[in-house]
Amino acid sequence: MRIPRREQGITLVTALIMLLLLTMLALASVNLGNSNLQVVGNMQRRDQALAAAHAVLEETISSPTFTQTPNSALSNTCGAPNQRCVDTDGDGKTDIKVTLSPPPSCVKVQPIKNSDLDLNQDEDIGCAVGASQMHGVEGASDGNSDCDNSVWDVSAVATDDATQASVKVVQGVAVRIARDDVATNCPQP
Repeated sequence: MRIPRREQGITLVTALIMLLLLTMLALASVNLGNSNLQVVGNMQRRDQALAAAHAVLEETISSPTFTQTPNSALSNTCGAPNQRCVDTDGDGKTDIKVTLSPPPSCVKVQPIKNSDLDLNQDEDIGCAVGASQMHGVEGASDGNSDCDNSVWDVSAVATDDATQASVKVVQGVAVRIARDDVATNCPQP
C-alpha cells in the first residue's frame, strides 16, 4: 500500500499542534495557580494588618491615657507619636506600622447629675459633689457631678511595610471622665 506524497508528514503536523495545545494548557494552569497564591498572600497580609489595628485600638481604649493626652495616647515605639510597630512573623523586624490617625477625638460630652449617681459604687463616689442649692445666685451649684460621660472616636491606620497596603479601623467608645479632662481635651460647643 502506497501513501500519496501530499499526505506524508500530516501526522507530524498534527502531533506538533497537539503538543502546542498541551503546552499552552499547562502554562495557563501554572499562571492561574500563581495568581491564586498572590490573592491568598494579599488576603493574609490584609488580615494581619487588620488584626494589628484592632490590637492597637484595644490597647488604646484600655488605658485612660487617650482621654487625658490624645496626641500621645500610645508610647512612642516607631519614632512618631501615636504609632506602634508590630512584628507579625517574629523575626524582630517591623512588618506593620499602626498609627492612631487622627488622634483620638471627643465627639460628645454629657454631664452626669449628682442625683444620677449611685453612692454604693466606687466609681460614682469619686464623682459626687456636695453643694447646697442657691437658686438665682451666679456660680451656684448646677447639680452636676465632677464627672461627665463622653463619646470618643479612635481611628487606627495599619500599613504593611512590604506592600504599603493599608487598612483603617474606626471605633467609638463611651468613657466616664473627670470634668477637668473635659475642659482640656473634650471642649463643648
